[in-house]
Amino acid sequence: MAKLARNLGLLDAVLIVMGGIIGSGIFINPYLVAQQLHTRALILLAWTLGAAIALSGAFIWAELAARRPLLGGQYAYLREAYHPAVAFIYGWTLLLVTQTGGMAAVAVTFARYFREVTRVAMPDGMIAALVIGSLTVINCFGVRSGSSVQNLLMALKIVAIGALVVAGLAFTGSPASTESATLPAGSWSLIRAAGAALTPIAFSYGGWQTSSFMSAELRDPARDLTRGLLIGVGGVIVVYLCVNFVYLRLLGANGLAATSTPASIAMQIAIGSRGSAFTAAAIAISTLGFLSQGMLTAPRVYFAMAEDGLFFRKVAYVSPKTLVPVTAIALQGVWAIVIALSGRYEQILSYVISSDFIFFGLTAATLFVFRRRRALEEPASYLVPGHPYTTGLFVACCVLIVAGTVYSHPRESLVGWLILASGIPTYLFWSRSAQRENR
Repeated sequence: MAKLARNLGLLDAVLIVMGGIIGSGIFINPYLVAQQLHTRALILLAWTLGAAIALSGAFIWAELAARRPLLGGQYAYLREAYHPAVAFIYGWTLLLVTQTGGMAAVAVTFARYFREVTRVAMPDGMIAALVIGSLTVINCFGVRSGSSVQNLLMALKIVAIGALVVAGLAFTGSPASTESATLPAGSWSLIRAAGAALTPIAFSYGGWQTSSFMSAELRDPARDLTRGLLIGVGGVIVVYLCVNFVYLRLLGANGLAATSTPASIAMQIAIGSRGSAFTAAAIAISTLGFLSQGMLTAPRVYFAMAEDGLFFRKVAYVSPKTLVPVTAIALQGVWAIVIALSGRYEQILSYVISSDFIFFGLTAATLFVFRRRRALEEPASYLVPGHPYTTGLFVACCVLIVAGTVYSHPRESLVGWLILASGIPTYLFWSRSAQRENR
């Protein structure tokens, strides 16, 4: 059977990491933070704290990549540390709702902004289906093909965001200065507001973990993925802090809290009526790049599941010509199109928010397991600074985010956990099938 080709290097890893984080969130989510924290200092402090959490996560995944440069990345970490059932449930949820639902939502977001820029008369669902289908075909041509498209879109995304930052900094008018009274330091109201603000920040910074799925196609995964995670997350932190500084400079804390389209309003202030069209084009590019990254990375998890005998054998098929898992790629593309056309993607995503961070915390905790086994293994080429304290703090943050989400959205969280639990009988079915085949 053909094997996956190791054609990707450090630059690819960096851009895959950044592409998995930067979507449409940075153009929209900052207003949610400003609604909770009413001063510039607190808003920037919250984004800085979110950056610290993201960077601690990158440190953890970097060591995991150095210790376990295995096919499927995060899927493999969960399998090796706990049990194949935990890894399968993660992959099952990823395919069923988390990845495909997210891709459907991002594709429809792209369609809305694409129509705003081009004025094309097509339904959002049809445009979303066409773009998902196109990216599916591109990625079936080979990992180099998919990665090249992803790299190009990521470069365009950085240029667009850079233009927003430069325009905001070059603005010569009077910067906005209004902000509400500061919340009492150390009060319960401040703690509650900070917790609510950190949830959209955490989701805006999330996504670096998907780069680990590409371990089997990096030329030197232990080195390139480790460095790619740290460089990529660091680059995103710089971008996010600069963008938020510009928003606050042009809109002020109150102005940022008052608009759900801060990027568009900020650009209109900076460059006039052209700002709205520029922002629509920037968001369209950013969402397309995010979609391309998801199409490139996640199918490797379903491929790994099939390789382990825990999914349809055909999903483990690798094209001898292109050396990519074409069946896994096609499966994800088709299911994402179905969700996009169904119009249920927003509801689906609300179900899996808490589940997503459960797997974040579980994966980070695998480092404690692997560290205990280190006496029997070769020393890792990279170690998390401050472990076990920094790792424990990251796990605690994940627990708090899950708890906050359950508190705010109990019904959606319950449905999400039921979806997650559906992976248990599914795993038992596949594992028994694999046992029968091996007899």
